[in-house]
Amino acid sequence: MILKDGYPFILAALGVAVFIGLVVDPYWAIVPVVLMLYFAYFFRDPEREIPDDENVIVSPADGKVMEVVPVADDDFVGEPSNKVVIFLSIFDVHINRSPMKGIIKIQSYICGRFRPAYKDEVGFENERHMIGIENDKMRVTVTQIAGILARRIISWVTIDDVLEKGERYGLIKFGSCTEIVMPQRVDVLVKKGDKVIGGETIIGRIRDV
Repeated sequence: MILKDGYPFILAALGVAVFIGLVVDPYWAIVPVVLMLYFAYFFRDPEREIPDDENVIVSPADGKVMEVVPVADDDFVGEPSNKVVIFLSIFDVHINRSPMKGIIKIQSYICGRFRPAYKDEVGFENERHMIGIENDKMRVTVTQIAGILARRIISWVTIDDVLEKGERYGLIKFGSCTEIVMPQRVDVLVKKGDKVIGGETIIGRIRDV
């Protein structure tokens, strides 16, 4: 499947290819055709196998884990936490998925600068969209952060929406990163350098207490 958000890019590239092929030279139409195929690839929407275990947290995005760091104070989570930062390259699926089942209790969008998504400062300087999800076990926050190529964060949800684990809730166009903050009573099961798949890769498990 291809997201409807990708069709304007695909059709625009196709139109340019047809125009160049008819007016200029069919040879030069190869470039926009390749671009059109890339847009179709970028906006792909694959199905995922979502783990059934209610005690596991799944990755909110496809990409590479850039860091796992402790967080002393998160206003929404309300207890000592860990933050997992995932970098999405321009070749990764850019759909974001809910890491657990729950209700969206908080949501914020902040405009910002456009720095490379792998830089340490992006969580503070770049455009970003955060949601806080709560269920009967805990709270987590997930933040979409735009990168130097990304120019728009898309959200399909709002406060009080109920999300299933692995459910699609948003999209970042082109290179970006996603951060998830989980309580420290959740054992983090990924490390820096790991590749993760949104909705499938288990990145945390609630510790038995």
